[in-house]
Order: sequence, then C-alpha cells, then structure tokens
Amino acid sequence: MAVPKRKMSRSNTRSRRSQRKAVAPTLTPCPNRACGEPKPPHQVCPTCGQHDGRQVIAV
Repeated sequence: MAVPKRKMSRSNTRSRRSQRKAVAPTLTPCPNRACGEPKPPHQVCPTCGQHDGRQVIAV
C-alpha cells in the first residue's frame, strides 16, 4: 500500500480540496407538451409519469 514519505503542506491540501464542490443536478424539460416540468434526463417524469413518449407510471 502506498504511504506518503512527507507531510503534505496545508497549501497543497487546500488547493487540491478547492476543486471538490457540489454540482447542481442536470434537469431537462419533460417532452410531454402538457407537462414540461424539469426532470432528470433518462428518467421517468415524476409529475406526469411518462418516459420516451410512453405512459410508464400511473400518476
């Protein structure tokens, strides 16, 4: 197992951690004309229950 030989400086540690940040989820509008609500891509719309032009979930 790799073990560091030297202590990493506070500056290097903080500059590495500065790249870690929360990212807002990607949302796309529902292709259903009646709905149009934002939803995650490649998932069933939680509002109308459609996916890829088909009714998948009864809402």
